[in-house]
Amino acid sequence: MREDRRPAARDDTVAHAVSADRIAFLDLGFDRLTLDGTLDWVTASIARRTFAYVVTPNVDHMVRLPKLEPALQAVYTDADLCLCDSRILARLAGTCGIDLPVVPGSDLTATLLGSRLAKGTRLLLVGGDADAATLLRARYPDLDILHDAPPMGLRHDAAARAAVIDTAVAADPQLILLAVGSPQQELLAWEMKASGRLRATTLCIGASVDFLVGREKRAPKLVQKAGLEWAWRLLQNPRRLARRYLIDDPAIFAMTWAWARRRRSKP
Repeated sequence: MREDRRPAARDDTVAHAVSADRIAFLDLGFDRLTLDGTLDWVTASIARRTFAYVVTPNVDHMVRLPKLEPALQAVYTDADLCLCDSRILARLAGTCGIDLPVVPGSDLTATLLGSRLAKGTRLLLVGGDADAATLLRARYPDLDILHDAPPMGLRHDAAARAAVIDTAVAADPQLILLAVGSPQQELLAWEMKASGRLRATTLCIGASVDFLVGREKRAPKLVQKAGLEWAWRLLQNPRRLARRYLIDDPAIFAMTWAWARRRRSKP
């Protein structure tokens, strides 16, 4: 029976520690990199061939984060890069006097694959179906794209996560794209790092593959800049996203108010 490699539970003080080069918002430390700076960091990391993983929390992540057990909160704080993926989140940070750069995960992935990877770079896509992998190979023929489709329920299936790691070790990719949803993709990235067996830079990309292969369309740039991409996505897929955007995620406003109040009350 395989060992469950979840990070050990930590007390709240340690789990929310923020390093000196990060800026704190809603008890999570964010790296202060622009999209170009992130692309430079990722390409340098790929060249080093040491394991590192990148998380890109958005409003939905931040609303769910306090509800996760401390062991799963740690998979965000232990990431090598933690980047803000939401203009709404950045604007809420601005109301607290915090300048939070936005690095949309979809833009990061598209630009990285489109112009920043050397020909022949070995990439492992974890998640999505075989058709998505085929479409990705057709779009980026100069990349060596491998695919692993793990079963559903990875968050509660330590053996399945271990099998993904074994597959990744055998493939020895330079870049891993985890597209299995949150928080299981972040947990899987943490366990890959904890295993000490991989030399890949790993991005937690959520649904970015659907945008890359044309299954879903990004909102127009003006809509994105207005912070209304969530509304565009809601109109595209109301059945799947209505609860998230209209019921769950508005809690971010009360969370920001409460966090700012606690911050002001500290000496």
